[in-house]
Amino acid sequence: MSMPASIERTPGLDRWIRIADNGAVIVSTGKVEIGQGIKTAIAMIAAEELDVSVERIQVQTADTEITPNEYVTAGSMSVEDSGSAVRVASAAARQILLESAAEKLHVAVDTLTVQDGLITSGQSNEQTDYWSLQAGRLFEVDIIDVPPLKDPRSYRVVGTHTTRTDLPAKVRGDLAFVQDLRLPDTWHGRLVKPPLADATLIECPDSIDLPDVEIVRDGNFVGVVAKLEAVAIAAAERLASKVRWQSKPLEPPMPGIPGYLRTHVSKSLPVVSGMPLDETLPEQATPDHAVQTLNAAYYRPYQMHASLGPSAACAQFVDGKLTVYSHSQGVELLKRALAPVLDLPVDRVHVIHREGAGCYGHNGADDVALDAALLAIALPPRPVMVKWSRADEHGFEPYAPATVIDMQASLDAHGRIVDWCHDTYSFSHNTRPGRNPGHTNLQSAWWREKPLPPVPRQPAMLAEAGIHRNLEPIYTLPRKRLVKHFVANSPLRTSSLRSLGAFANVFAIESFMDELAHAAGKDPFEFRSEHLADRRARAVLELLQQRAPGLSGDSNAGRGIAMARYKNRQTYCAVMVDVHVEDDGQVRLDHAVISADAGLVIDPDGLINQLEGGFIQAASWTLKEQVTWDHEGVTSRDWESYPILTFSEIPTIATYLIDRRLDQPMGAGEASTGPTPAAIANAIFAAVGVRVRDLPFTPERVKLAAGMELANDTRWEQK
Repeated sequence: MSMPASIERTPGLDRWIRIADNGAVIVSTGKVEIGQGIKTAIAMIAAEELDVSVERIQVQTADTEITPNEYVTAGSMSVEDSGSAVRVASAAARQILLESAAEKLHVAVDTLTVQDGLITSGQSNEQTDYWSLQAGRLFEVDIIDVPPLKDPRSYRVVGTHTTRTDLPAKVRGDLAFVQDLRLPDTWHGRLVKPPLADATLIECPDSIDLPDVEIVRDGNFVGVVAKLEAVAIAAAERLASKVRWQSKPLEPPMPGIPGYLRTHVSKSLPVVSGMPLDETLPEQATPDHAVQTLNAAYYRPYQMHASLGPSAACAQFVDGKLTVYSHSQGVELLKRALAPVLDLPVDRVHVIHREGAGCYGHNGADDVALDAALLAIALPPRPVMVKWSRADEHGFEPYAPATVIDMQASLDAHGRIVDWCHDTYSFSHNTRPGRNPGHTNLQSAWWREKPLPPVPRQPAMLAEAGIHRNLEPIYTLPRKRLVKHFVANSPLRTSSLRSLGAFANVFAIESFMDELAHAAGKDPFEFRSEHLADRRARAVLELLQQRAPGLSGDSNAGRGIAMARYKNRQTYCAVMVDVHVEDDGQVRLDHAVISADAGLVIDPDGLINQLEGGFIQAASWTLKEQVTWDHEGVTSRDWESYPILTFSEIPTIATYLIDRRLDQPMGAGEASTGPTPAAIANAIFAAVGVRVRDLPFTPERVKLAAGMELANDTRWEQK
């Protein structure tokens, strides 16, 4: 094992491991808990290498003054990045503790055994423990080399079923979330947001007739602060009714986005082995031995993170130092973004992670942190808690960008793919805040009297990033032409949502593979297997096929499959879905099967939860979710106008894992999202012979497709 990058950046052992004086071991990570169970996985890894019980491990998550800098929690990288670092740090601490014990007991290190921190010498039967040796003391060493690590075949903690360490407090209703934070003398802030992000404030009263209320205005940024939360809400509503804004109409109109994407390309880049190249686009003529060529276009609309609880943050400004409590996924990035916006030295900004309502990706957490900071700096030294409203969250979070995908492929006489073309058109998938001199991606900074403009949009040029994530198919194909088309100017603000471009790309690839299999007259499993050279991918597909139950014999029932390897280097995942399509076009999910290979499985329950959670979220995107707007702004500002999947609509799900003990663990949180929409689309086709290529698959959209393809089929009730 090579030295983890996180250890190279932060080699000091004390930043990772501390032996507490209460019988506990404190393990630090720069990653954050956002519902994915990383605290539990980190605890299991540390407990395994240290030979202590999981119950003794206390995991300290991201705090810019305490924990290692691990940048951002994203890309299903936490177990790979922080997990490997904690493994090395824990092994280094164990080695030092054993050497100290050997010296104390006057025995050789290799005579010592450890059980739950109790060190016993097989030579003298004498004992000591970690806390007698090290409690309250610093190691004061850097990790220079990778220490001896446990053989995974001897693991007793990793790979077992362990209770989630973060759940008891949430189940009990303890103050577990940032919204619950109560610092002494906390005041409450609310924002009065514009109808559109580029609107100009032309009228705003200086006061409001409510007790203990302060109005804070800085250019187009307007907020209220009150002693009581209910008063702050009432004040914001009253002020919103009195302010006047001026703005230009939002363009282009919503139905025009697919055409806009194709006609407003800023840069087109060929993609080779997952990497975009700044080169001329290749030409690719259809081969002479092709016997049929298929074309299809797929569409993913703008979609929301739609966090169940709106974003919130608490900030306090005391003696020139700002402290912010935030559910940001990147506290270090947020710290470095806040400092220049607020004209503060970076060492005068302290960001502490507190859990918030879950979502994956760049939602409103960073923006509300700046909102809280601006109000707190205006009214020091009061702590100010800011909670966005539901309308704020839905209307001003950065959305997943709309995407259009054009597919073309040719088959030979044997039904094998001989030619493959994939063009993806989309906006930026990553506008997270960070250090960007002269610019910022924190929204309220754009509205101030002395604004900082947004960071200019550029295409991501890293492997498997943004638009081109999973543009490369998992299959072995003789000829491929893969192109990402970057569109710089989006009518709506966009950024990363769980799996980024992989969701749309895998949806298109796996839907198209099903279309090709049908054209070739082959079973979808057989057709994929013929084009798979990767043995691990084949094993996951075979496991899915083995575990598939019998299919309902209903006339409108169908089964679809899809698969991918996330970022073409992380978890392999295959998904099977059984659906029933009602006469009115409603798609009912009956049952799903997931098979996955994530390498070494750390926490089986956590891994299953991530795969199934990814499936459910992606199913909601697939069947229901779409941001809507008109010329005056976003109109999907509540749960009626932006519906999500409900509990009663979730199918039964069975998940099966391939545990590869001798391989490294691979990120899995986003692995099931891409295959899910394709499996559902393919199941709809299997059920009623309809290809639905535009998300979401609403009853109206399914009926429209049915009207085109099955106008004379009596299974469909025409209404």
